[in-house]
Amino acid sequence: MDLDQDAYTHHISQQFNDELEQAKNHLLEMGGLVERQVGDAIKALIDADSELGDRVQKKDDQVNRMEIEIDEECTRIIARRQPAASDLRLVIATSKAVSDLERIGDESAKIGRLAMKLCEEGEAPRGYVEIRHIGDRVRRMTQEALTAFARLDVDTALNVAREDKDVDREYESAMRELVTYMMEDPRSIKRVMNIIWSLRSLERIGDHARNIAENVIYLVKGTDVRHISIDEMQRQVQDD
Repeated sequence: MDLDQDAYTHHISQQFNDELEQAKNHLLEMGGLVERQVGDAIKALIDADSELGDRVQKKDDQVNRMEIEIDEECTRIIARRQPAASDLRLVIATSKAVSDLERIGDESAKIGRLAMKLCEEGEAPRGYVEIRHIGDRVRRMTQEALTAFARLDVDTALNVAREDKDVDREYESAMRELVTYMMEDPRSIKRVMNIIWSLRSLERIGDHARNIAENVIYLVKGTDVRHISIDEMQRQVQDD
């Protein structure tokens, strides 16, 4: 049986309803913070804004605290309520999504540090177009994954998974171009490597957004869609 928007809020105990809703809302609050962190990290890199890069790094402590607090909430719900079926799926999906959000925060902090390094060492001669394009895509993926979680929307979740495949292709293409450029101009290696590491972090952010989307499908459908093709995932989503 699929889980709809209100299925997990119909319990004898209003307090149980409130606990489940609170955990979900705290996840979305953390997601909003992480989404801004991603956008600011990309902006810091493109604009060579060292101060913004530093602020992105410092936000990571807040993200880490929120991860711990929400994990504790999920643990308390399991211990006190011993939830079953769809309620247990919600708690597990929330805990997994929180872990992915924390890792998105980590990757954003890395990009913030790299932005500061590029300010000190001089801008790289290549890679900013790719940073902007892939950065916009993974920031949007993060936003859509959170929207899918908030609305229990499997179609939006599936779109995020599809987008991740496109990001992977763009990332691989950008890597080939940047490696070729460094071979042609060895003097650029140090600065271009900072762009390469930034692109790697953006690609990982896309992976974590996809993980959140896959958790939405698990939450709604009760089906684990990790490690399967997009076509197979679509069949799982459409299977009633």
